[in-house]
Amino acid sequence: MFSSRLISRAFSTGSQCNAKVAVLGASGGIGQPLSLLLKQSPLVTDLALYDIAHTPGVAADLSHINSKARVTGFVGAEQLADALKGADVVVIPAGVPRKPGMTRDDLFNTNASIVRDLAEAAAKNCPKACLAIISNPVNSTVPIASEVFKKAGVYDPNRIFGVTSLDVVRANTFIAEAKGLDPATVDVPVIGGHAGITIIPLLSRANPAVSFPDDKVDALTKRIQDAGTEVVKAKAGAGSATLSMAFAGARFAISLLRGMNGEKVVECAFVKSDVTESTYFATPLVLGKNGLAQNLGIGNVNKYEQELIKNAIPELKASIKKGEDFVNKK
Repeated sequence: MFSSRLISRAFSTGSQCNAKVAVLGASGGIGQPLSLLLKQSPLVTDLALYDIAHTPGVAADLSHINSKARVTGFVGAEQLADALKGADVVVIPAGVPRKPGMTRDDLFNTNASIVRDLAEAAAKNCPKACLAIISNPVNSTVPIASEVFKKAGVYDPNRIFGVTSLDVVRANTFIAEAKGLDPATVDVPVIGGHAGITIIPLLSRANPAVSFPDDKVDALTKRIQDAGTEVVKAKAGAGSATLSMAFAGARFAISLLRGMNGEKVVECAFVKSDVTESTYFATPLVLGKNGLAQNLGIGNVNKYEQELIKNAIPELKASIKKGEDFVNKK
């Protein structure tokens, strides 16, 4: 799996890749730190920042950083096509954040329309780009993007990803804290989806191997599942997880670039899938030159984890259907 040491390596080594990355929603709480992290990567040659406001200023600020990526700001719907043309990776953090008391599903009405419109523009202007969708609810927004690409006749399920890396980052951190380990050396696969009970950390597959009493496993699992709410409450109305999400989003985008650059990289992400009854499901994936190169599936899980998967499937199915219906009934 991809450790946080590798994200540092991608920022600091001589790895080369001539890639254009477009960030849609680049002026927001996730978009700005995400763009900062991508600007530091030698794998990025051209960084296109798009939002409905403030992107010229964000771009000017980032352009003063002495790394090779050329930064351009695009603002407003009339400049969206130019931001996307020639993009190899499109990262979409656009949308409204969660507030106290809100579920990810509460975001649907606003964010569904945003993702649909951005996906339509991507399908038209960079149909071969890999899409990394951060906008919540990911369990619905990924199917929305897929349906848009189908309607445009350019759908490739290997190029559309829901970014669930934050669940992995959190699982690694919480397990490391519990065992006194270096978080950068811990790898915990997280499968399923990206909301509540659909987030399924496979503690039995942690590397290095760890063990906990059953009650501690349950407590850690629930903390990983509810970690987003933990941040929303701590910020007391001032926002949701932005900095950690930016880190996780940059990690996934860099993983895609590394895969395109010929390296074998494994990341968990929410993709079109046939490994369960759910038509989309997050599992560890090998990333390659054309996006998803190999789905590694669920692998061995214990009885507790089997039950988590069973309980997640109905909720996943409902969220996926909601996204698909949003596109197909309009």
